[in-house]
Amino acid sequence: MTGFLTLLRKELLRFVKVSVQTIAAPILTALLYLLIFSQALGDRVQVFGQIGYTSFLVPGLVMMSVLQNSFANASSSLIQSKVTGNIVFVLLPPLSHWELYGAYVLASMVRGMTVGFGVFVFTVWFAQVPFAQPLWIVAFALLGSAILGTMGLIAGVWAEKFDQIAAFQNFIIMPLTFLAGVFYSVKSLPGFWQVLSHLNPFFYMVDGFRHGFFGVSDVAPETSFLIVLSSLLVVAAIALRQLATGYKLRL
Repeated sequence: MTGFLTLLRKELLRFVKVSVQTIAAPILTALLYLLIFSQALGDRVQVFGQIGYTSFLVPGLVMMSVLQNSFANASSSLIQSKVTGNIVFVLLPPLSHWELYGAYVLASMVRGMTVGFGVFVFTVWFAQVPFAQPLWIVAFALLGSAILGTMGLIAGVWAEKFDQIAAFQNFIIMPLTFLAGVFYSVKSLPGFWQVLSHLNPFFYMVDGFRHGFFGVSDVAPETSFLIVLSSLLVVAAIALRQLATGYKLRL
C-alpha cells in the first residue's frame, strides 16, 4: 500500500497547497450564485410546497460544487503531468491500475467533498435547510464525487493538451451540471424538457442529494441511487480499462 498512499498524499497536497484557488474560489462562486439567484428569482419560482427558493438552492449549489471540483482535480492533475512530462514518475513505480484509479479518484472525492462542505457552511446562513434523511445526503455526495472524479480521470488520460480538458469541461460537464435541476425543479419544465432532463445522469445525483435534506424530490431516491450507482460502474470500467492498457499514457 506504500505506493498507493504516496500517490494519494501527493494528490491531496497538490490541491491543499493552492487552497485559495482550489477551495476558497469555488466557495465564493457558489455564494455569488446563491445571492444573485435568490434575489432575482426568490419570489417568482415555486418549488416543493412550502420550501423557500433560497433553501431549495443550497443543496443544489453544494452538489454542483462537489461535482465540478471532483472532476477538476483528477483531470487537471493528469493533464499537467502529461504536458510537463512528470507522468513518468507515476508510471515507473509498480502501481497497479487499481491503485492508480483509487488514488486519483479518492483525492478528487476529498477535494469535492471539502469544497461542498465549505459551500454548505457559508450558504446555510442565508436559508433554513433541514436534514430529513442524512444517509441519502452522504450516499449521493460520495457517489457523485466518485463519478466526477472518475470522469476527470478519463478526460485527463484522453486529453493531450489543456484545450481538450477545457472543451470536455465546457461542453460536457458544465451543461450536464447546470441542466441537472440545480436552480429549478424539473417538474416546472414543459413535458419535452422533463423527458430530456431525465436522460441526464447528473439530474439524479442532484435530485437524490436534495431529497436527503427535504425528504421530497422529483424522482424516488431509490431509483436515483440505482441510476447513479450504475453510472459509476460504467465510468469506472472505462477508466480502469484505460489505466490497465496504458491508453495515451505509455508509448
